Amino acid sequence: MNIAIFTNTFTPHVGGVARSVEAFVAEYRKLGHKVLVVAPEFADMPQHETDVVRIAAIQNFNASDFSVALPIHDQLSEILDAFAPDIIHSQHPFLLGMTALRTARYRQLPLVFTHHTLYEQYTHYVPGDSATMQRFAIELATRYANLCDQVIAPSQSIAELLSQRGVVTPVEVIPTGVYPERFAHGEGSAVRRQLAIPADAFVIGHMGRLAPEKNLEFLAHAVANVAVERAGVHFLVVGAGPSEQAIRAIFAQAGVTDRLHMAGILQQQQLTDALHAMDIFAFASGSETQGMVLTEAMAAGLPVVALDAPGVREVVKHGDNGLLLYDNTPLAFSAALRQLIDAPAQQLQALRQHAGATAEAFSMPRSAAKALQCFRILLDSQPAGTGTERDWEDVLAWVKAEWDILRSVAVAGTAAVGSTLFAGSEE
Repeated sequence: MNIAIFTNTFTPHVGGVARSVEAFVAEYRKLGHKVLVVAPEFADMPQHETDVVRIAAIQNFNASDFSVALPIHDQLSEILDAFAPDIIHSQHPFLLGMTALRTARYRQLPLVFTHHTLYEQYTHYVPGDSATMQRFAIELATRYANLCDQVIAPSQSIAELLSQRGVVTPVEVIPTGVYPERFAHGEGSAVRRQLAIPADAFVIGHMGRLAPEKNLEFLAHAVANVAVERAGVHFLVVGAGPSEQAIRAIFAQAGVTDRLHMAGILQQQQLTDALHAMDIFAFASGSETQGMVLTEAMAAGLPVVALDAPGVREVVKHGDNGLLLYDNTPLAFSAALRQLIDAPAQQLQALRQHAGATAEAFSMPRSAAKALQCFRILLDSQPAGTGTERDWEDVLAWVKAEWDILRSVAVAGTAAVGSTLFAGSEE
């Protein structure tokens, strides 16, 4: 099978979608399938890549770590002709997702869309963020899903949410899997020595992209509260992003800067070693669609403390492999952290064992096999391109009209405060 994947994020970008695409691509190729990835350029991307088409892009869009692909795709059509895809798999409803839709329609190929993201949680990256923009993001993703032949939801929670929002295209639940064996063994003591974390410290850990939508200021306050009370508590954070300074400021304000350890972006064995330097894993994001980072932490034997949210509740089972909180206040989160800090060794060991068992149930080969079976069924039984050109033209017209309205609101709002952000935008 020849699979063409269109994604707005890919290596070396650090984030759930990029890691998901990379993992599925590796599994598909391992099973003998050909995969072509169409992705934006990123800073420091690999110089030599196999079957990856890079599209010119604006780097660090709106001070984020995202790249925004430009609508200039030199030679993409010729590359696709040579690749001869059987199926188009889009990872986003916009930018290169639009290119995926055009490609599928023009070539009369089935279009699959994985709804990775709660897009309304990311509108702060767009000038003019507002409740209207959030509704626009939801509507855009829903309309896009209904122009596809198959939708993949990373969790049952998201599948149910898509149905509530009006998605009528068939939805299959396929989480991004984990490789438990990659996280099972690590040199945590070496990481502690390197970062000057005492051997007998109780280390609360977190890893991921450090961005506002991950609710990291909430998490930092909750952990700092505990660190103030308990001299032996340290916080180890793996990752990078725009929220890093806010985390540092919260710990500085609490007077526990020496208990915060920012390890930056780590890969492969270094990441595994860092996970093994932790005692428990803390997670406060409500913007996830699946618990990929949670299953990786559990593969390292870490019990998880997390807020209840879509994608999280499928992984964290309260009292079994961690604590799942319905009270979303920093004080409640701090109390849950203290509960595990004070837990008897036998209880913690049981949580670790159950965490490892959870990770085994989310294996990457199992997820890839399910996705491939979904593709085969689609190719065998469903006519390609069920949407019409009129559908596509209607969506484009709707998007343009909505964007024009939102841009006008944004221009008016920024003009009121003397901003020059939209200077020249009406030319």
